[in-house]
Amino acid sequence: MGSSSFLTGTNAFKGILLAALLTLPLLGFSDYVLHIAISILLWAFIYTSWSVMGRFGLVSLGHGAFLGVGAYGTTMLWNHFGLTPWVGIPISILLSAVLGLLIGLPCFRFKITGHYFALVTLALTEVARLLIVALRDHTGGSLGVTPAGMVSPENPVSFYALQFASKSVWFYIIVGVWLVGLLIWRAVDRSMLRYAMEAISQEEDASASVGINVTRTKLTVTVISAAMTAFGGAVYGQYQQYINPETVSGIAISLQIVFAVIAGGMFVQLGPTVGAVITILLGEGLRLGFGNEFHGLDVTIYGLMLILFIIYMPRGVLGKAIESFTARVTPPRVQPGE
Repeated sequence: MGSSSFLTGTNAFKGILLAALLTLPLLGFSDYVLHIAISILLWAFIYTSWSVMGRFGLVSLGHGAFLGVGAYGTTMLWNHFGLTPWVGIPISILLSAVLGLLIGLPCFRFKITGHYFALVTLALTEVARLLIVALRDHTGGSLGVTPAGMVSPENPVSFYALQFASKSVWFYIIVGVWLVGLLIWRAVDRSMLRYAMEAISQEEDASASVGINVTRTKLTVTVISAAMTAFGGAVYGQYQQYINPETVSGIAISLQIVFAVIAGGMFVQLGPTVGAVITILLGEGLRLGFGNEFHGLDVTIYGLMLILFIIYMPRGVLGKAIESFTARVTPPRVQPGE
């Protein structure tokens, strides 16, 4: 079996997966099952957003800030100004992109990379969380906030408020969001941006010497990732109808994002989706098994598993599976003279 056959099989698998997803609401599953599926796909989009920059060595621990801007920006514009999410979401995405520029420009211009870049972005997440708490009169502080409701049993759909009572409607919306994330990931993967970033991740000075604008290239990837994450946060707030600083801007969320992408495989298009399956099912299993008896247990497990994956499976579950499968089906090269 050659590489072309492998690619054909991969595309066929993706088609089967999508077809199975689209039929899920038609099979009579409960709202709980649909909620789990929605959560997996929504977080898969958010994880994919992080992997757009994370796969090139830009390890950000600040995506909780971008997630919070998307969620809180959209909700505050709706609650305080009556601005429909159809307008509030683009504004929140723009704000997050500007925030990505503001944090990325000085870092990349002064060559703040590696652990130092991660620490700067970690501080960004904490500043965003503390700001949300400090503005409690507007954001609800640590208690969180609920978007003003426009749906009811008599009126289960509000396109203006982007609110839907039906899990099936939300499921198809989130499937669309997830597909958009995969398409953006693929577009970046097949663009010259990828090759420029790969060169920069190996050696910045050498990349600059051959004409690559290092700062602009890094900023482009950062802005794309930040904007996507903000969009995911906005959709999360609309779906959950409740947000608080810990669920969208806490350090634990940033840690969860990094763990999920590394666990699933940041170098594979569907790797973040596999990571979402792992984190959502693990979190839900712990909730059902222990309730709130061991608060923060999931974060502890994420941290321990992150260390194990980095040491023993750096390419993630899906990346390792593809690597093993490819090695098994690819015939060994015959050396000259053999």
